[in-house]
Amino acid sequence: MARVPAAERRDDLVNAAIRVIASRGVDGATTRRIAEQANAPLATLHYCFQTKELLFTAVFERLTERYREVLIENDVHGDLVATARAMLRGVLDWYLESDPEFASASFELISWAQRQEDHPAVTVYNEAFNVVRSILARAAGQDVAPETIDQIGYVISTLSDGFVVNWLTYADRSRAAQQAETVVDVFDAWLAVKLA
Repeated sequence: MARVPAAERRDDLVNAAIRVIASRGVDGATTRRIAEQANAPLATLHYCFQTKELLFTAVFERLTERYREVLIENDVHGDLVATARAMLRGVLDWYLESDPEFASASFELISWAQRQEDHPAVTVYNEAFNVVRSILARAAGQDVAPETIDQIGYVISTLSDGFVVNWLTYADRSRAAQQAETVVDVFDAWLAVKLA
């Protein structure tokens, strides 16, 4: 049997952890289940990640990186309204098109993280807000106050989080696609009032 490079094995274990967390929750995501999901010996998991918390940190890093990528991919380099709308639309579409396990694992981990002493979910949200703030500030130029930029970022986050909880609850893709249109309409109306 060929030896799997450590970086590839770590990646396999992170992906397996996402799948197990999505299906079993954080409490049910035992190292044994994660190793089995990755088709790896338990000893390999413990070699790559000395503790389950370190593995969960790697999962958080993966979630943060993927969210950052989605935001950057949907930067249309337009004016503030077009850019903000494209980012929200991109996040909603990503949730609809991506594997529901990824979204489910994200929410499971954020709930778990809120109960941890160092509260790692704050890091995920702060990094996302920093990316959103940077993209929106560039699109707005000097015409919009930083507080307004932050409010727009907050509304993007709140609308997308609410959308994904609804999508995960009902798991009806066609219904969620229609609801995504409603979410974008609400955002457009709010932006029109906010930036008037």
